[in-house]
Amino acid sequence: MLLEAPLPETPLCPAVLALEDGRIFNGRSAGARTRRGGEVVFNTSLTGYQEVFSDPSYSGQVVCLTYPHIGNVGTNVDDQEAQRPFIEALIVREFSTLASNWRSTETAQQYLDRHGIPAIWELDTRALVRHIRKVGALRGIVSTDGTSAEQLVREALALPTMSGLELASRVSCETPYRWEKGSLAGFSSSNAQGANPSGKESRPYRVVAYDFGIKQNILRLLVDLNCDVRIVPARTSAEDVMDLKPDGVFLSNGPGDPEPITYGVENIRKLLGRVPIFGICLGHQLCGLALGGRTYKLKFGHHGSNHPVKNMHTGHVEITAQNHGFVVDPDSLPASEVEITHVNLNDYTNEGMRHRSLPLFSVQYHPEASPGPHDSHYLFRRFTELMNEYSSPRRASSAS
Repeated sequence: MLLEAPLPETPLCPAVLALEDGRIFNGRSAGARTRRGGEVVFNTSLTGYQEVFSDPSYSGQVVCLTYPHIGNVGTNVDDQEAQRPFIEALIVREFSTLASNWRSTETAQQYLDRHGIPAIWELDTRALVRHIRKVGALRGIVSTDGTSAEQLVREALALPTMSGLELASRVSCETPYRWEKGSLAGFSSSNAQGANPSGKESRPYRVVAYDFGIKQNILRLLVDLNCDVRIVPARTSAEDVMDLKPDGVFLSNGPGDPEPITYGVENIRKLLGRVPIFGICLGHQLCGLALGGRTYKLKFGHHGSNHPVKNMHTGHVEITAQNHGFVVDPDSLPASEVEITHVNLNDYTNEGMRHRSLPLFSVQYHPEASPGPHDSHYLFRRFTELMNEYSSPRRASSAS
């Protein structure tokens, strides 16, 4: 299917990216005619731009995609990670108003315009990335509405910094709901094999997932592994979660600084030891805080689908998808209680941990990555194995 976004009735204004330190990038405009700002980050993925657009973890951030040509396959409903995009604005080298893919139902231009997201293109994204890597994360504003660069710099300086910013409750669902849709292809046979050591149960695993900004592919993979998934808002109490009689609790990814999410930390502490817990990304950071650790902000974060992570148990290196600006300080964790299971091979930051005696494990990266890589799908199988181990007595009792 070949789609082309209609040309606007009036010429678009030139686009401007203004950073808080006064650096200005000029380019051409796409998407909506407006201006929006946030922390400027770069993503090194080669594919999956729609998944990036719709990842709630990007709330409050302006995303620069380092892959040079974006938009050529359009957008579609199946590749969404949430009901709407969450990036504040988009920065790319080349932007295609044409979409040529049999799955495409809308061009990237139409998609961004419909959701009020501005984009700037035909600028030197390499220079921008080198600048961010040198000076660290910066606030910035993308304008396609003709606002002067001087005014944009002032507005960028007025934006809140990501440190101390609690965003999870802003992107979380408002009411609980169930998820029943599996992935398009289903779990691959190599990954699904052994998902339930005792064979497929007549009753699925009941998983309660905290929504701190959850991605839909996480839910799809849980369904693929025979889980009855119930999603609850970020501020749901541990008591209300236990009233649902879960076999396991999942802690999702999400945006912002983990330290202000004190309600999440308190709930994890109340759930610890009562039910198996699996955390991803922000969920991992909250586990670290709940176990007595600390978190800190990275200079420019990890964003992309090509980050090497070493599994300390097997020695294998997994290529992973990542999207985070904060990490858990491994030295702050009690070594007698917590084991580090994964390490980032680029900067040796903490990428995974488990409790030595209680059923809790978590990873900093995104094992559910869509469209990929899929090296870390095994973690979902580990979660079902853990639920099977800890819930077997209750499951047997309920079956009788």
